[in-house]
Amino acid sequence: MTVLFVVILVVHGLLHLLGFARAFGLAELPQLTRPIPPVAGTLWLTAALLFVAAAASLFLWPRWWWLMGAAAVVMSLSVILPSWTDAKSGVLGNLVVLVGVVFGFLAYGPTSLRGAYDRDVNRGLAHAVATGTVTEADLASLPEPVQRYLRVTGAVGRPRVHNFRARMHGRIRSGREARWIPLAAEQYNFVDHPARLFYLNGSMFAIPVQGYHRYVDRTATMDIKAAALVPVVAASGSEMNQGETVTMFNDMCVMAPATLIGPGIGWEPVDQKTARATFTNAGHTISAELSFNERGELTNFQSNERYQTSPDGKSVRQLPWSTPLDGYRSFGSVRLAGSGEARWRDAAGEFTYIELTFDDIDYNVTSRSRNF
Repeated sequence: MTVLFVVILVVHGLLHLLGFARAFGLAELPQLTRPIPPVAGTLWLTAALLFVAAAASLFLWPRWWWLMGAAAVVMSLSVILPSWTDAKSGVLGNLVVLVGVVFGFLAYGPTSLRGAYDRDVNRGLAHAVATGTVTEADLASLPEPVQRYLRVTGAVGRPRVHNFRARMHGRIRSGREARWIPLAAEQYNFVDHPARLFYLNGSMFAIPVQGYHRYVDRTATMDIKAAALVPVVAASGSEMNQGETVTMFNDMCVMAPATLIGPGIGWEPVDQKTARATFTNAGHTISAELSFNERGELTNFQSNERYQTSPDGKSVRQLPWSTPLDGYRSFGSVRLAGSGEARWRDAAGEFTYIELTFDDIDYNVTSRSRNF
């Protein structure tokens, strides 16, 4: 869909070069019967360049491309109206582009889910990041399989983690028989000032879908919209607060093992490949069981304290939840699972509702350097 829209922007923009050519006598254009002064011809060229720039911005500046698109439409209309007899068909192209501009504003503008996510991330990054290193002494109180995990992942000798950013792609569905939806996601987790911010883009029946899971301090919300306008899910409440506490601890275990030496975590050894943990954040305490393989890698995370939300977001039910992991690989100086799933287990058995591949993970981020 994005590629098709880019083609429309470029083709519609290039058509404006006809007005430029007519103004400066660069080509014989009998279909343009009205004279175009050189000043107006320059404006036709400007409109063409703005449409091409808007097309490029969809890739280079995706969160703000709609500003360039809006400028292109305004410029185009300003040159079409004086040449209405010859150029009135160009209004149709502008209407198509305008639909895209409106969607861009709704999806990425200041009132969008993306805008709320950006503001939350910027607030989190405003906090100073302290220094310090994970040492062997920090591991002393951990169960043996957790100690091995921190060593295997490369956490020892590396800086303590105060925040982390991850980008991933995969697919998600709302139930056992529901249709899979492809997604790309970005998230920021803040440890010292607890927050989990998860933003996703997807598509369902060729309709774009945006979602924002927000967990700050002790309150969690989930908002999902279709076409950046139609609310699909708007969920919150005590069950979600508890569930997102589980998810935050899962993120720490899977993506930032160095955080497992932090306060608020209680450990209980089970055997050489299993450990139980309790995690407390802002009054919410949850428990989980971690499973490891013979190499010391985390292979599964299980908790009974998470809630499955119905497809419409109006009801929840508590179900066993797990996240099997695989594909360990290097992410810079650490070695982590490269892919994973999340599963519910109900009366009919276990089923996967999300599959993710991690693209990159960064620690102690101080600024936002890339678009998503």
